[in-house]
Amino acid sequence: MTGHVLVAPDKFKGSLSAAEVAEAVVAGLRGRMPSVAVRASPVADGGDGTVRAALATGRFEHSPVRVTGPTGRRVGAEIAVSDTTAVVELASASGLALLAPGEFDPLRASSYGTGELIAAALDAGVSEIVLGVGGSACTDGGAGMLTALGARFTDAAGNPLAPGGGGLERITGADLSGLDPRLAGVDLVLASDVDNPLCGSSGAAHVYGPQKGASSEQVRRLDGALGRFAEVIGRVTGGSSADRPGAGAAGGVGYGAMTALSARFRSGSDVVLELVDFDRDLAGAALVVTGEGALDEQTLHGKVPAAVAARAAKAGVPTVAVAGKCSLSRQRLRDGGFAAVYALAHLQPDPARSIEGAAALLHRVGEHIADDFL
Repeated sequence: MTGHVLVAPDKFKGSLSAAEVAEAVVAGLRGRMPSVAVRASPVADGGDGTVRAALATGRFEHSPVRVTGPTGRRVGAEIAVSDTTAVVELASASGLALLAPGEFDPLRASSYGTGELIAAALDAGVSEIVLGVGGSACTDGGAGMLTALGARFTDAAGNPLAPGGGGLERITGADLSGLDPRLAGVDLVLASDVDNPLCGSSGAAHVYGPQKGASSEQVRRLDGALGRFAEVIGRVTGGSSADRPGAGAAGGVGYGAMTALSARFRSGSDVVLELVDFDRDLAGAALVVTGEGALDEQTLHGKVPAAVAARAAKAGVPTVAVAGKCSLSRQRLRDGGFAAVYALAHLQPDPARSIEGAAALLHRVGEHIADDFL
């Protein structure tokens, strides 16, 4: 075979990181064919794993940060910093994965720690900040993030609001004049593959609130609170981006970032593929291996394996996918640009055992890919 194999998977959520998935597949490929040239390039879609994907390139330095978690407890987080760019991952500061199921607090969970991460990126003196959003525990419209950066939100008596989306029910005033002045000197990129608006049936509260522990009544309250927040912010800024695609990302953090911080909304998959120099690694490849925990219809609507397959197809390189499970038909897989899929469920039908033994199963999958394509 002329050309190398490029292994560029996303994480298997709840099981393996993207780097661990790549490592297992590469080991299987080389176990079957020791002479094969392989490049590993773990990727992400803007959610958890985005900072790690940047660090894996070797062009970014790891910078640990202590921040306020979604429910107020201090947590350890990290950003990735190069000479010009900092990569900030909301999930590491305000993510649902930081909480045990019994700790979910949909009305009070805050994005404050994400603002602290952005402040740390400003301290690094970069000219660009990539804000990867996804997996958030909060539905606060980004109010917590903005508060950490110097904004002030008050009730009718002029008192600061309680943290979280529930506190927005009482908002009557917003003062953005105290926002960190350094924000004006950076290009803030909102990296997300969520294009929901802020409010309504397809908005942040209705679509994602239940995943964060919100009851139907709490979803209704949060949606109303986000609408009130947008109304107040709109009066201050002279307009509102509540209906813009991406405003509903991360419980409305997308809205806060675009409206108050002038963030540019971009596909998280595209942003990360650029960060890791995917096209450079793709040049000269004979085969691409990508994947994620579950290949389904959502995969084909902007998630990172589809973005990888699209770029590979444009370069004339076939793509195969690895997954924990796959619910796509052969035709839909072809439509998505995948020549084949290797699902762990075919090797181990018990989901619990498949998750526990994912690395060993992916090693076997790597061997099968070598037999079939190399």
